[in-house]
Amino acid sequence: MPIDKSKLGTRTESANLIPTFLFKPKKFVDYETALKWQQNWQKHLFEAKKTAQAIWLLEHPLCYTMGKGSTEKNLLFDPLTSQWPLYKINRGGEVTCHMPGQLVAYPVLDLRKYQTDLHWYLRKLEAVLINVLTNMGLVGKRRKGLTGVWIEDRKVASIGVSCRRWVTQHGLALNVNCDMEAFRAVVPCGLVNHPMGKINDWIPGITVEEVKPLLMQSFKKHFHLDWKKMESLESSEEFSSYF
Repeated sequence: MPIDKSKLGTRTESANLIPTFLFKPKKFVDYETALKWQQNWQKHLFEAKKTAQAIWLLEHPLCYTMGKGSTEKNLLFDPLTSQWPLYKINRGGEVTCHMPGQLVAYPVLDLRKYQTDLHWYLRKLEAVLINVLTNMGLVGKRRKGLTGVWIEDRKVASIGVSCRRWVTQHGLALNVNCDMEAFRAVVPCGLVNHPMGKINDWIPGITVEEVKPLLMQSFKKHFHLDWKKMESLESSEEFSSYF
């Protein structure tokens, strides 16, 4: 019986896809909870090599985070009297803020399945973001010597990651339709004279829910993901009980 050569590539491509769970909490998730989820999943990948990877797409209530190399001189408020939470965490990068209207992605990926190279990983995350913007008719750009993505002269996406035993934590934040006033309380990413922007500046009315499928598609493309369904764990409460 003749072989249908057109199907050969499909089988090969499918065999190379990497099982990954996708979580999209419907409610805002406080930062500490999201961090615990990542830490628990990372632990699973340490202990069982065949465990699927995971990515979270979510929004946080307003909070500020500082990477392990951050300096408080980039805080323009007193952390002891601030009404907003400040978290000092183990990701790379300087201070930034999270808030409603900003789409955050936390990939817990095993880089041994890709390349054990953090520079490569950072550039791939930038490629994911640039691809999302391209699909919206926008031109996203890198800046030499810096990490993140810009549109024209405004930085619309920040990236900060950590990696232990080649399993990643933390990730990226894409400003969609957030209140940019929160960035005035810090020097974002420690970069002076690098104004922040949001997609809504170029596409008025755009929402996080409209951008989310594009980010899912771009992650799938760039990291060869096979999305696994775990519908019962869509919400924060149900996911917490999984561990």
